Formats: sequence, structure tokens, C-alpha cells
Amino acid sequence: MMKCLRIALILLSLAGCARIFDEARPGELTGQVLVVWIGPGSDTSGDGRFIFVPPRDPSQRLTFQRPSGAQVASSITPEAIYTDGGSIPRVVQPFKGFNPWAYAPAYMIHDWLFVARRCLNDGKATEAEKAIADMDFRDSARILAEVMKTMERQEMIRSDDFAPSAITAAVASPLARARWEAEGECKAHDRLSPEDAELVEAVLRAPDQEAVGLFGDDLVETRATIVTTITVRSGAGRN
Repeated sequence: MMKCLRIALILLSLAGCARIFDEARPGELTGQVLVVWIGPGSDTSGDGRFIFVPPRDPSQRLTFQRPSGAQVASSITPEAIYTDGGSIPRVVQPFKGFNPWAYAPAYMIHDWLFVARRCLNDGKATEAEKAIADMDFRDSARILAEVMKTMERQEMIRSDDFAPSAITAAVASPLARARWEAEGECKAHDRLSPEDAELVEAVLRAPDQEAVGLFGDDLVETRATIVTTITVRSGAGRN
């Protein structure tokens, strides 16, 4: 989802875009982040392959209310998507704040915006995805910054972290823009396979289950493990 982040974080020539983070204003985050592990990652595809699973209960779904005055998508509630978290390059992961899941709510919302845009590009958008039709690329980076600023205000992360500014600069890069403008990605890569959609349903039926077995057409059993549930609320904790 945010694969361009790997190279862009290494090319620190993007520092000029950091002002997007500095100028961002906080909104409000509510709901949960539930991700399900479905396969290993690699040096080029993140530290694992996951599905972001929105809870059935609308009141528990991850939702970001943008700050007042936002011109597009004042409220964002992401749908189920594939994700690898922040797609952080392993070379920088030892540094504070560069864990692939350090800013999970922001990553899930940003990943979903990219999926929605690519499916809009292909004419295959859901009704929820059509709501961001007027959003431009720079808005997507601004929203990531807004979510992280919100996480600061709601005391989920420290206000003196350097990582959010660097990450915002990376997702405003030309590499990220190319992903935003890509065509032919929606059905090929962004939509859940029938097997994974079934897996999501199984997780939602038994959310406390530690692992779910799934048999595909090849009759090879795979395992899907709930990695973490992060409840998004004011004062939820600090890094």
C-alpha cells in the first residue's frame, strides 16, 4: 500500500515536504484497528501481509473526522484492505517511531485512500470510495499528517517524535504520486480475494479466536492470526 515509503524514507531529499506535517491540524479519531496476518513479508514487500478488518459494529469502526474547514472527505471510515502497515524500510526500523505499526490508524486510513483512488481510476469504486473522488494527491499526504497530529493530541504518540514529519514527507513524494495515479490495480491487487473475504467473515464471526484455518482451492491450509487490536481513544497510551 505504501511501498513508495521504503525508498522515499532513504532519500531524505524530501525534507522540503515536511511542512505538510507542520501545517496540519488535528481532527478526531475513534474506533479500532484490527489487522489479520495472512502471510510473510520480505525486504521489498514489508514485514508481513495483513488484512485490515473493520468491526461489524459501526460505533467500533476506525473513523477519522477531519478538522473543521476540510474541503473534501470530512469523515473517513476505511473498508477492508490489504496492508503491510507503514511499509517502513528495515534499515530505519531501529530508529524511534519507524516501527511499521507505530502509527497504525494513520497508515490504515492512508492505505485505504490509495486503494479508493486506484479503484476510482479503474471505474470500480464502491460507494464509500466514491466519496473521495474530488481528493487530490496532496490531500492524501495532508490527511496522513492530520491523523498523526490527532494521535499526538489524543496522547497516542509523543509530540516530539521526528518520524511523523519524515513519513509525511515520504508519502508526498513523486514515487507516492505514481502509486496514486496507477491504473489496473483495483481488481488485480487491491480487492480482497474470495478466500480472504471469507476469512474476514470468519474473523468477524469469532473476533476472540486466536487463529482461523482456511482451505484454498489447492487444499493447502494457511493460518490467519489476529496480530493486534488497537482501540483508538483519547489517552489510549503513549509510545
